[in-house]
Amino acid sequence: MATLADIAGSVYATFDGTGGGALGLDPADKVCLFIVDGLGADLLAAHPSRAPFLSSALARVLTAGFPSSTPVSLATIGTGVLSGHHGMLGIQVAVPGEGRLLNCLRWTTDGPPIAPDTWQPLDTVFQRLAHLDVASSYVAPAVFDGTGLTQAVYRGVRYVPADTLDERVEGVHAALRATPKAYVTCYYGHLDSMGHMMGWGSPEWLDQLAIVDGLAERLAGALPPGGVLYVTADHGMINATDKIDLDLHPELTEGIALFGGDPRGRHLYTLPGSTDSVLQAWRAVLGERAQVASREEAIDSGWFGPVNPELLGRIGDVVVVTGGGCVIASAGAEPLEWSMIGHHGSLTPAEQNVPFLEIRR
Repeated sequence: MATLADIAGSVYATFDGTGGGALGLDPADKVCLFIVDGLGADLLAAHPSRAPFLSSALARVLTAGFPSSTPVSLATIGTGVLSGHHGMLGIQVAVPGEGRLLNCLRWTTDGPPIAPDTWQPLDTVFQRLAHLDVASSYVAPAVFDGTGLTQAVYRGVRYVPADTLDERVEGVHAALRATPKAYVTCYYGHLDSMGHMMGWGSPEWLDQLAIVDGLAERLAGALPPGGVLYVTADHGMINATDKIDLDLHPELTEGIALFGGDPRGRHLYTLPGSTDSVLQAWRAVLGERAQVASREEAIDSGWFGPVNPELLGRIGDVVVVTGGGCVIASAGAEPLEWSMIGHHGSLTPAEQNVPFLEIRR
């Protein structure tokens, strides 16, 4: 199955005329990519009546890659490679040799700051498109302008702050018409937020889905003649039905120096000599509720795609991938994550399958 990593090369090919890339996209000089945070393909398919415009679009399904979380997938879309190559390997990832974590979503860490272009040094598709005289713009809430994550995955874009729906439509419309060749990315995050708080499929989530559908229709209406709108997502979502509180399982904290990842995809960084005992303890407690693998087993299974050897230290000594509705968190140390209903990060179809929709004018 094609992945989110195929979008960058395929969009590039629509501008350079080499045949549309892995996704076989037709040539176009005006392209808008609408990224809806949390809009899993399976979730969209379950509620076509709340998203009639999107449900009627020409569609295929991509896989998000692992971990299926926002910073990982945005880096995948921006660079055209999977996490084992771009190095954004989860929400919270160890800074090798420093005994601390980098939160790749908020770009926070204990100790000295980490430069985004050092952590993720690969050129983005936006930088590459500049060589084809394509102007790239990013239309998104003002709060994300200049953040570490934005600098890591959107280098080469002109940032267009847009908080309201009207501002997003106007920003896309203007950016598409400003230059002869334009690639505009538009981001919407409230569907994901509502899913985390209320659960996907809840009345509140369905209301957000209808808003997304209306925004997509308006963005399609903003296309110039010959323009194309692609709609995709960074991941899907599951609702938590089986919560494991680390505070109640001291056997799951023994031998661990740092807890990384997120409640659906944990990176466990172990103390020296403790990896085997951590593997045994987590496998004994979780059983069939999760896949518990050593770093080597996770890499050999292809979870991260091809892995750059220089990035090995960012991957947990033990990697835990939950199934079903299972989430693993500390109610005391991670109260926000513990309170969430909707989660993502794992390998289930509901989290991995994302839509790739096409609307041409």
